[in-house]
Amino acid sequence: MEIIEFDRWKLSADNPNKLEYAGQRPAQEVFEELKYRLESQGYLPDEYFLLDREWEDGQEIPKDADIFCAVDYGGSEGVYLDAYLKWYKDGKPVTKSFITGKTLGENGNDLDRMFLIASAITKAFHGDHATHARYMKIGGVEDDVGGRVVHLSQQEEKVIIEALVQQREQQEEAMSQTESLLRRMTGSISEYVNTVGMRPLRLSDYDKAVLAIRDGDMLAFKESYPKALKDHAGDLLIEAAGRPGSVGRKMTLLLLADMEQFPETAYRTACQKAVDINDPEKVLFLLEQAESHVQDLPSSFHGEMASYAYFEHRFIATEIIKQCSEAQITTAPPRLLEQVAADKNFHALSTLVEKGISGGPNAWRVLHMLTCQKSDCWLAEELLKERMWVATDDYSALHACIQNDAVDVCKRLLDGGIDFDVYQQWAKNYPYDGHEETTQALSDYWSEMQAAQEQAPTSQEIGGMTLG
Repeated sequence: MEIIEFDRWKLSADNPNKLEYAGQRPAQEVFEELKYRLESQGYLPDEYFLLDREWEDGQEIPKDADIFCAVDYGGSEGVYLDAYLKWYKDGKPVTKSFITGKTLGENGNDLDRMFLIASAITKAFHGDHATHARYMKIGGVEDDVGGRVVHLSQQEEKVIIEALVQQREQQEEAMSQTESLLRRMTGSISEYVNTVGMRPLRLSDYDKAVLAIRDGDMLAFKESYPKALKDHAGDLLIEAAGRPGSVGRKMTLLLLADMEQFPETAYRTACQKAVDINDPEKVLFLLEQAESHVQDLPSSFHGEMASYAYFEHRFIATEIIKQCSEAQITTAPPRLLEQVAADKNFHALSTLVEKGISGGPNAWRVLHMLTCQKSDCWLAEELLKERMWVATDDYSALHACIQNDAVDVCKRLLDGGIDFDVYQQWAKNYPYDGHEETTQALSDYWSEMQAAQEQAPTSQEIGGMTLG
């Protein structure tokens, strides 16, 4: 497999045969590509494998950074793997934690396995500089009592690989584990078959295309996917969308270029896969192309994707919100506003309100979150000042603000069209104690509003003419 790069490169405008530097890759993108590769080889630690929080939200890998790993027993349990980034700033070395992995077991075999994972990480970024026998672990991960790290000669390796290929053909239920072992030993299944010249695998064109996606083998993918596109376009798009890195983006682009229409459910899943691997570039591209590749696309589709992303990938969600048109935000699910309000993210909230989002039936929940602390009330005031996103008959929204004694926010709601007299009748069905001062202040304000309306002139003189 190709090494994972920290840099971005693009074709030179002056010389198409030359690449030029185009900046650094986001750390989350690099992490997802590494995680995908380790998982495909059966090399993920069995407890967790996590990116350090400092590198989230689009943070880029520092220029000229390098990576190294450290493995050791934990202070109380398990074996830990820590991957660090090291670079130079103003001539001085800087080292920061990048990734942490942990295994459940803590015996010698678990330690050996974690060192092999560290080796796989090093090779992923620096390449395999020599042709030598691989190391593999025989035995299950769950019951790691009799496992061994075995050194294989090239002839022994070939025997095992041939057996694994034969097993893959005959036993569908063992396919996943077999593919992991083959990738661990050869780099890619397709590459091994092509290089060694074994008899062709008895696989359908769709299976070959899926294997090529998981192997990251662009040549094998280009050869196989056109034959499977007619019957499996949606499934292939989902696989490609879930493949991290530039290879996954190129495969996704090829599928979109060759297929005009995809099922809505498949396209939705593909967008979610791109979110799950933390690839904002792919997500935004898929959403940009959605209307031209999905027939009868729901008007709420883009808003739903922003809401989906907000659970674990808020940076992507905010980028989706920026890209969305007013029509797409107007029809977005109201829960999106509630999700953003929970974070007190004023910039994203303001963008949603400006583009016309509705608070919907749960607007009271949004206002409750924005007024439960006095220091946050200004958020609700400013948003209601920009546009009235609460229905004028939503008395539960006004009720929530009164219970939080947010007088100024309540006044904004009254200014926006909520009738205080009707609210008082409605509130009789929802008795509550306290808040008399707030209620009295609003009653006085409402009386002032009514008096001002009664005193407002019913006609206006303009240039000597009276217009009724």
